[in-house]
Amino acid sequence: MSYDPALVWAFLTALVAGVTRGFSGFGGALIFVPLVSAAFGPKVAAPTLLVIDTLMTLPFLLPALRACIWRQVAPFAFGAVVAVPAGVWVLDHIDPMALRWALAMLSLALLVLLISGWRHSGRHGLPTTLGVGVVAGFCGGAAQMSGPAVVAYWLGSGQPSALVRANLFGFFALVTLASGTAYAAHGMFTAEVGRLSLLLGPAYALGLYAGARSFHGASDRAYRIAAYWVIAAAALFSLPLFDALLGR
Repeated sequence: MSYDPALVWAFLTALVAGVTRGFSGFGGALIFVPLVSAAFGPKVAAPTLLVIDTLMTLPFLLPALRACIWRQVAPFAFGAVVAVPAGVWVLDHIDPMALRWALAMLSLALLVLLISGWRHSGRHGLPTTLGVGVVAGFCGGAAQMSGPAVVAYWLGSGQPSALVRANLFGFFALVTLASGTAYAAHGMFTAEVGRLSLLLGPAYALGLYAGARSFHGASDRAYRIAAYWVIAAAALFSLPLFDALLGR
């Protein structure tokens, strides 16, 4: 078997993305989709992540579903599910380079908002939570990057990291159902997606396990700092700076 630098790149990316997802409850897509897109394109990277993340996070999902607060999760999830098809349409029709620049700028704006010390009371009304959900769903359909918007909102409310993480698992479970349905309708679950899912799944699973073990005992401050770094990495990795490494 010949050496394939693109596949090695994708394997290492899956490992790092799994660690990030296992620790913070989000962020796997922020690492995986931009970097794997540089090698295989976003129409392959996003469905591949949906497959492996859905399968590999099942052991973590049930405990999180019991711990999350559904009255907080439901409005975000409803707004996200409504907006997912629009994001999938963008993924299917818009220039991938333009999409990557736009997602990078969004991630950077959310990071600046968080670092600025912004907080909210947590009593924002239904239109606000639905609006945040719509932004998250659109980004999730376009690139499996629904996390930054809801993370910024929940961290801005000052909630404990364990609750934020549990809520994120519940939120992603619902959004994944919508994204998977839309991807299937657009014919995006191809043989290439299946091949990459089989090859990268074990690396993602190993990362998930390592990240989850690291989370236990982490303080709220450590979680918040880690979240900042994840969003910063998303802003960087969403840029097409790494394409030259793969000859793309």
